[in-house]
Amino acid sequence: MRILLIPDKFKGSLTAQGVIDALKRGIKKVHPKADFVSVLASDGGDGFLKAISQNIACKEIQLNTVDPLGRKIKSNYLLDEEGGRAFIELAKASGLELLSEKERSAMDTTTYGTGLEIKDAMDKGITEIYIGLGGSATNDAGMGIATAFGYRFLDSYGNELKPIGKNLSRVDFIKKTDTNLPTNFSVFAVNDVDNPLFGRNGAAHTYAKQKGVNDEQIEKLDGGLKHFSKVVKKGLGVDAAFDSGAGAAGGTAYGLKAFLAAEFISGIDFVMNVAGVTKLLEEKKFDYIITGEGKFDDQTLNGKLVQGVVKMGSHYNIPVLAVCGQLDIDKENLHSMGIEAALEVREANRSLQYNMEHAGELIEKSIFDYFTNS
Repeated sequence: MRILLIPDKFKGSLTAQGVIDALKRGIKKVHPKADFVSVLASDGGDGFLKAISQNIACKEIQLNTVDPLGRKIKSNYLLDEEGGRAFIELAKASGLELLSEKERSAMDTTTYGTGLEIKDAMDKGITEIYIGLGGSATNDAGMGIATAFGYRFLDSYGNELKPIGKNLSRVDFIKKTDTNLPTNFSVFAVNDVDNPLFGRNGAAHTYAKQKGVNDEQIEKLDGGLKHFSKVVKKGLGVDAAFDSGAGAAGGTAYGLKAFLAAEFISGIDFVMNVAGVTKLLEEKKFDYIITGEGKFDDQTLNGKLVQGVVKMGSHYNIPVLAVCGQLDIDKENLHSMGIEAALEVREANRSLQYNMEHAGELIEKSIFDYFTNS
């Protein structure tokens, strides 16, 4: 039996490597001769740089930038000097992880710090930049990134606006200064969500609540994104609000396309190619692919690593199993995703703290039970 393991982390309790180790332990108790291939993957979100560094020889670049609230911080990205490529993880300068619970507000945060990273890579002569989107604290439609490249956003009185979420609805004119990009400069927005920029399935309604805003503010942000897209269409001639994935990272994907002519690419496909998994799947037969994450909910259906793995399994006609700490999707939706079985590993009669602290043991037991009874 040959099994491909590509799980996400169980946030707050177990790393992706920890999930892999637990799965191996449980399966080996039933199939001691099982052959495993494991991949530390990323859909472009958390762990993007780690996934890249394990497969490409890169130099780590450290630089001074700013966090989502504009405070000075040090951040890093990866440089593949031989290949002329840079890899940037948006969350390193614009992520929720940089803010305390009380500081989080998608109304007041910006992607400007990530823009400084992209600009730094461009100034070093890099011709291809891959930006992993995910874990953002922002909902600014990429205004912050654009500002780092010389764009200015003005209100109806000609006043310059801070590139933050609550100012989306106030933008009346986009001024371009010193925004000439090298002719051989290419940007790739790496992610696997399929949300549009605005609307009920857009950036604000789907993701902003976890970024510290209430329902009223979500409506304002959504309206701001809609308004902003009209200004961009009029001023720049770019109509990308309903491109699949435009809503990723609070509309950062949209902004990257509008201001830096970025191309959207699948995170899971990109990382799988970098790791050589695509070639492996074409050359060898696998009996199962196993993926998983801490919680399965409606956001899982909008993309993320799990959905990318499921699509890959479907393409190669390999059954996909999934493990999760908490299952908040009904079985009908799971089957529509293409998941053969989803194992909720938590013990319902135990506390959240217990389940998080014992995630490894619970995963091991659940996968052991599945293969024992299958």
